[in-house]
Amino acid sequence: MAEQITSEIFQVGGGGYTSPEDAAIYLINYGGHAALVDAGCGYAHERLLRNVRECGVSPEQIDYLLITHCHFDHTGGVSLLKEQLCCKVVAHELEADYLQQGDDGVTAASWYDASIRPFTVDRRLSGAQEEISLGGRSIRAIHVPGHSPGSVVYLTESEGLRVLFAQDVHGPLAPSLLSNRKEYLHSLRLLISLEADILCEGHYGIYRGKKEAAKFISSFL
Repeated sequence: MAEQITSEIFQVGGGGYTSPEDAAIYLINYGGHAALVDAGCGYAHERLLRNVRECGVSPEQIDYLLITHCHFDHTGGVSLLKEQLCCKVVAHELEADYLQQGDDGVTAASWYDASIRPFTVDRRLSGAQEEISLGGRSIRAIHVPGHSPGSVVYLTESEGLRVLFAQDVHGPLAPSLLSNRKEYLHSLRLLISLEADILCEGHYGIYRGKKEAAKFISSFL
């Protein structure tokens, strides 16, 4: 099962789509060049690939796994996808080592009574913003620390609409996750300033319209 957001963007994973433990997984398809935003826990790998195919995309067309942050419900499935599809993993440099070392504490795998399988981060994001090219189109990675040190959102345009993948707008904040409340509040204000037409969140669904997206983000200030 998959949900079409625009003709080029779909939700293919998350509770009700893959495994109940999974955060949302989104698929971007620009002219046959595809990327997944996050990868869930990895408990429903084959179901995820079926959902990708439902959207007219062969899993082999996935060029990138765009990681929003290191937590297990977003990254537990990366290792298997990377091995099978040979796609490149993109994550922020502040969290890459935790993923490569398989740190079950900072990645919150221990919250799920699980252990994360280490994997290589192929592209380490750094600084405030970076551009990623997919099928000749641009996806902007924006550093939004707070929930975790290397939290990232991805902003792109589809059908003339600004689509923002901001997975854990809601938090939570916890010492074991290396959260920072001051940075989190600053990041929420930054997200509002982006004026997204569509917000694709990690656990609360999809918000359409600038007003609805901003209202949801503002509710956590």
